[in-house]
Amino acid sequence: MMLEQEIKIPASPAASYRIKIGTDILGSLWPQIEADFGKYSKFVVTDENVVSAGHLKKLLGQRDVPTFVISPAGETSKNIDTAISIIETMEQAYLGRDTLVVALGGGMVGDIAGFAAAVFKRGVPVIQIPTTTVAQADSSVGGKTGVDSSLSKNAFGVFWHPAAVYIDVATLATLDDRQFRAGLVESVKHAIVADSEYFDFLESNLDTVLERKPDVLEKVAHWNCKIKGNIVETDPGEQNFRRILNYGHTIGHAVEAASGFGLLHGEAVAIGIIAAGLIEIELQLAGPGGLERIRRILEKLNVPVTLPDDLADKDLIDLIKRDKKAVNKWPRFVLITEIGKVYRRNEQYAVEVAPDVVEKILDRL
Repeated sequence: MMLEQEIKIPASPAASYRIKIGTDILGSLWPQIEADFGKYSKFVVTDENVVSAGHLKKLLGQRDVPTFVISPAGETSKNIDTAISIIETMEQAYLGRDTLVVALGGGMVGDIAGFAAAVFKRGVPVIQIPTTTVAQADSSVGGKTGVDSSLSKNAFGVFWHPAAVYIDVATLATLDDRQFRAGLVESVKHAIVADSEYFDFLESNLDTVLERKPDVLEKVAHWNCKIKGNIVETDPGEQNFRRILNYGHTIGHAVEAASGFGLLHGEAVAIGIIAAGLIEIELQLAGPGGLERIRRILEKLNVPVTLPDDLADKDLIDLIKRDKKAVNKWPRFVLITEIGKVYRRNEQYAVEVAPDVVEKILDRL
């Protein structure tokens, strides 16, 4: 039995898509995909870690389906060259506009497969089958796709909403502890910006979540998808309200790039979340109590909450200026007044913060 949720996307040709959540559903998923998308030729994009974990074999069984395996796995492969290789492999297989791209993997796989689908033959549908905590919480839902440049994260990208999302929480059992914990930072972020009750739940049940009990993981996945789905339906193109999902990401992306992607995405975002909390206190938007609760839950996840020593001398300000959301070489920041409540200025959810304030906070980190 699977939980289901539907997301309606205004102005999208597909109009809406469904998210299906369950435990140990991967092995029976292909007949469902064929039933839902039978008229399409299928093309799978995955990476070597997913293959090693056995997820590709479990999904396909003995079926012979054209597949591209990204190697090496990880953010270093999330670039335009890999996207070109995926597209040219599709061409070599004589695939056309009747192709369905199946993204099986974590956030990197989902981002690059979605990007390739968006630009192949001017756009073919993609379905997302996320296999990591970060992908199941965040990146598989909402239609953001893209690849990194040599200078910044997600420099090339397009909104390309999936035709469907299938979440099997059993795939999380194969993640190493670091990946599992880092991915949960996106769940914490959702709670911080949108749902104090969800934050309370994570705060009280984090030990059970870390034990990877399927019923709890299903609940976490459903809560995340409900939060993100509601936000995406309201603002699918990130014109204003959807920007709240960038909480902690502006500084987090700079930290991630500065580390040469040695830090996992969730680890960098954790540092960015702490930075945002310090900015809130500096601007007198919030007291220290909320930040201390956030810090405790991040420390319990064993993710960094300060800048690593080898990044202290990196030019993070330069990387922040290159943020894809920057206007006049400086981005706006998402801030909160309390857990579950985002600060607004002139009805805008991303607000100006002076560079000297950001520099001060980076020094404190």
